[in-house]
Amino acid sequence: FYVVRPEEYSVSKKDVYGEGYMRGEIVKTANGFRGVPYRWGGSSPDRGVDCSGLTMAVYRLNGLDLPRTSGEQYRSGTFTDRNNLAAGDLVFFDTAGRGRVTHVGIYVGDGRFIHAPGRGKKVREDRLSSQYYRRRYAGAKSYM
Repeated sequence: FYVVRPEEYSVSKKDVYGEGYMRGEIVKTANGFRGVPYRWGGSSPDRGVDCSGLTMAVYRLNGLDLPRTSGEQYRSGTFTDRNNLAAGDLVFFDTAGRGRVTHVGIYVGDGRFIHAPGRGKKVREDRLSSQYYRRRYAGAKSYM
């Protein structure tokens, strides 16, 4: 047999189990973060997470790398139409009303997403159809 260094040949969970499995695992991992307190700059369930720290941590726990900030995450990935969202896609918002992405969450299906909403709050699920998020929706990206 041959010994191969991981950096020369690595197989992701997605390659082994398929996209549907990965999407389910991302949702399962995101649900595990519910109740974690918001912490600006945080990306750890022990110390708290901000919105992009949550998405980055959830993806990393599933063997996928994301950039750190919501803006960087929005600039990468593949555009996904709002009518074709799939569990595990990232949904982005312009919460400041300045024409740029300032918030991100993980779509979990049925019009719902999990996110770290902000200071003094905890990771929770909200609906894309709520007036607040519907008006601030900026787009979605897939990393599958």
